[in-house]
Amino acid sequence: MENTIAEEKMILIPKDKDRKKGGLRTMPFIIVNEAFERVASYGLMPNMIFYLMNNYRLEAANGSTILFLWSAMSNGLSIFGAFLSDSFMGRYLVISLGSFCSLLGMILLWLTAMIPQLQPPPCDRFTETCSSATAGQMAILFFSFGLISIGAGCIRPCSNAFGADQLDNEENPNNESVLQSFFNWYYAATGLSTIIAFTVIVYIQDNLGWKVGFAVPAILMFLSALMFLVGSSQYIKVKASSSLFTGFVQVVVAAFRNRKLNLSHGSIEQYYHSDDSEFQVPTDNLRCLNRTCIIIDPDRDVNLDGSASNPWRLCTVDQVESLKALLRSSPFGLQAS
Repeated sequence: MENTIAEEKMILIPKDKDRKKGGLRTMPFIIVNEAFERVASYGLMPNMIFYLMNNYRLEAANGSTILFLWSAMSNGLSIFGAFLSDSFMGRYLVISLGSFCSLLGMILLWLTAMIPQLQPPPCDRFTETCSSATAGQMAILFFSFGLISIGAGCIRPCSNAFGADQLDNEENPNNESVLQSFFNWYYAATGLSTIIAFTVIVYIQDNLGWKVGFAVPAILMFLSALMFLVGSSQYIKVKASSSLFTGFVQVVVAAFRNRKLNLSHGSIEQYYHSDDSEFQVPTDNLRCLNRTCIIIDPDRDVNLDGSASNPWRLCTVDQVESLKALLRSSPFGLQAS
């Protein structure tokens, strides 16, 4: 009897500890982190073309191309950040990494305005000749842009989901309304931060110069990173698990490795699937992918716990059907038989 009571206490202790973390008290840290990052990064974009043209002597076309690539990289890296958080590091570590990269990039960009050697020298008034930026000066500028893009790609796709992790409690009858309230405040804060970035930060740059105009975003990014780290002890940190994207890649790799297998309409036991799987037999369309879930040797292909011994050679039917659904919904409308 005593052992039973002791075991029950040991089971309850971790749950009690988990309940002490997360909740609404973590929301200010997460929302401020995202909002300040947006103010800092978005505030750099509108006037950056003038900085490139006036301080780095770039043509308008070249400067516009650089800014286009910078914006594309900032948005495109969100896919990488989401994949990294879901599959390897978890959202907390990815947001922390992104905050550090953004802060480092903002500081480096501010230094390009503070240190004359990091820019081309002023034009000669007598000869009216201007020197172009050196490769080293452009490399430092591009490196700062890259760090800011990495930071944005790590923070933006994870911040929203990380906030939901703190509030998602199935035992709470008001769980849905609490999550809805969080999302409302989250998007309101991000919208307001965008307005501030395009007005206040731009005004500071126009009237106080680049040194102050770049210092303010750097300070905001420092506060963003600091606020997020201050709440570290209060966060619920969900561990990374296999992502949907990883499953898609595994299906493609397994289909290539099993390309010589003969397809036949076999029994249900022939296909690898979980007990609660929605699909136990793959559909007939895009049958070339069905090779990935065929069990050739049960003793070799499946572990004792039911998991695949090599997930890059054997995938579940659900993985295959998920990829098929994605391909069918693509603009090309892929169909195969």
